[in-house]
Amino acid sequence: MNNPVAQSSNPLLNVGFRIPFDQIRPEHAGSAVDELLAAARERAEALSRSGERNFEGFMADLDTLTEQLGTVQTIVHHLNSVVSSDEWKAAIEAIIPRTSQFYTELGLHPGLWAALKAFGETDAARALDPVRARHLKLTTDEFRRGGADLPDDKKARLMEVNTRLAQTTNQFSKNVLDATAAYELYVPEGRLKGLPQRVQDATRQDAQSKGKEGHRLTLHAPTLQPVLTYADDRELRRELWEASGQLGQQEGRDNRPLIREILKLRRERAQILGFRNFADLVLQERMAGNGENALAFERDLEAKTRPAFERENAELEAYYREKAGPDAPALAPWDLAYWAEKQRQEKYDFDEEALRPYFALDGVLAGLFEICRRVFGITVTEAQAPGWHPEVKFYDIHDEAGQHVASFYTDWFPRDTKRGGAWMNAFITGGPKEGGVDPHLGLMCGNMTPPSKDAPALLSVREVETVFHEFGHLLHHAMSRVPVKSLSGTNVPWDFVELPSQIMENWVMEREALDLFARHYQTGERLPEDLFQKLVAAQNYRAANAAMRQYSFGLTDLTLHVELDPNGEQDPIAVSREVMGRFYPTELPENYAQIASFNHLFSDPVGYGAGYYSYKWAEVLDADAFSRFAQEGIFNRETGRAYVDTILSRGNSDDPAQLYRDFMGRDPDAGALLKRSGLL
Repeated sequence: MNNPVAQSSNPLLNVGFRIPFDQIRPEHAGSAVDELLAAARERAEALSRSGERNFEGFMADLDTLTEQLGTVQTIVHHLNSVVSSDEWKAAIEAIIPRTSQFYTELGLHPGLWAALKAFGETDAARALDPVRARHLKLTTDEFRRGGADLPDDKKARLMEVNTRLAQTTNQFSKNVLDATAAYELYVPEGRLKGLPQRVQDATRQDAQSKGKEGHRLTLHAPTLQPVLTYADDRELRRELWEASGQLGQQEGRDNRPLIREILKLRRERAQILGFRNFADLVLQERMAGNGENALAFERDLEAKTRPAFERENAELEAYYREKAGPDAPALAPWDLAYWAEKQRQEKYDFDEEALRPYFALDGVLAGLFEICRRVFGITVTEAQAPGWHPEVKFYDIHDEAGQHVASFYTDWFPRDTKRGGAWMNAFITGGPKEGGVDPHLGLMCGNMTPPSKDAPALLSVREVETVFHEFGHLLHHAMSRVPVKSLSGTNVPWDFVELPSQIMENWVMEREALDLFARHYQTGERLPEDLFQKLVAAQNYRAANAAMRQYSFGLTDLTLHVELDPNGEQDPIAVSREVMGRFYPTELPENYAQIASFNHLFSDPVGYGAGYYSYKWAEVLDADAFSRFAQEGIFNRETGRAYVDTILSRGNSDDPAQLYRDFMGRDPDAGALLKRSGLL
């Protein structure tokens, strides 16, 4: 790893391949970042004055200019996500203005910009191979889009906007984490009627660990989802649904004013840079091209899905009336999952809880790794490295030649000090070198159903899909063979980044694949055929509702970033509620503001802002691309090799549309997704 900073007693300045997580403390963050910022500024100055006009002496150094700083920032933000504390939060808040200012300055650096343009005019630049030529083009575009050609007064304002945006989005994320951790509800056992026994046991143990009687309920997914799906106590469902919807609205942690400010700052940033709106700015380099195209994509899918959506909801309403009687109260948002689950159990004689004993986490991982061995020719083995928590595990990946190509950490269970959701991240980007590869280093985190004192971690089928999904992202990082680090792995246009993750989910629904890992944790018995058939039959149950939920997020995001004027009279919260309401089967309450805890959109200066449509965009690609595996064999090594060679190993070294054509031999078939979901 490039290491311009001399050996130091600060572990963040001695980050090797096995990161010393057992030694890193919040107090190390500020001084390490300051030292690395100073070193990066020095290198930027030297690079801008060097007069070197070859790729190796100029572009290659520009590519790795912030590599060590980036790794340390990733580590620091990661630790705040998984073992958060007041000290980590304070460390992050102190760092953000300094790093934000540095990256803005770097993008506006007149000397570097002049040197880059000068290099672009040389014979050496004209003779570059396609990958390095793409790097030059994208870097030049990035400088231009970052404001390098702006007059000084606009550069100064852009600096202020970017710094403030980094601070407000960090505050948004902190408010959500703190509010989630602060919520707990203690209830007696009688209120948990209908809930699976494992959830009752886990919530009782949780209460005991806090020295309390009864059961402790939180807003972490492994507790919240079962309550909404199975609790017979309607009032309890309402209480937790409303508490979840109030995240980001509490006094002292109110994200609603921050949303307007973030939208204003994003719009101003886009307009300083010559774009109509934030969506057009961030989508210029993505497959969708601009905000209008992304909106049209979502609205087209919505129109095709709406008839099935209305049919599903009429069926659920009729079922509810039949069971609850004509005088029962109207279905409310906290009733939907409960009655839908009852309808599904009756319709398919299928309870998803019956699958859990076959999905012990260790078995799921072993099966996933075996699938990847057969399809992609890699071997995953557990190894040893310091972690940030006792539950963390570490693994190595070797290719068919026995070469170490990557390693990764896993951290699967919820904690009050850990943010919600599931994610993959890259710590170190390796790549090809003479005689082999430098290995990559990454991680997978989740908030899965944890083990109990009597049983291992038993996952739902959705959680199994999430594990496969995050490993798909990890493979994109681990299998990359791009010589330019900034074009490696997952550094692809955002609406292409979910293809490698979502395609992996397809194996979860294939009998041959399930036979590798779906074993009863006590008896070792394979998943029974009748249960498998029920799973397949129920797979597309309320598929239109699931799709419409995703469209609602994508269209809310795009409406806020394309159509709403953040400086106008309209309230972004009310607009969001109105948009989401069109996709909800029941009336939403007046105070509904899911947007106030929507980390994907607002916990990062860019993140999924104006990009949430990417999930559906990539779902179209993954449904279509998997059709080749379905046709040629889901374990076909040649198909797997072609997929690695054309997509996984290529990163952003070519236009994603071309990479897709290289694998499929044609452009994507948009009907594949609707067909797979049973919506055609």
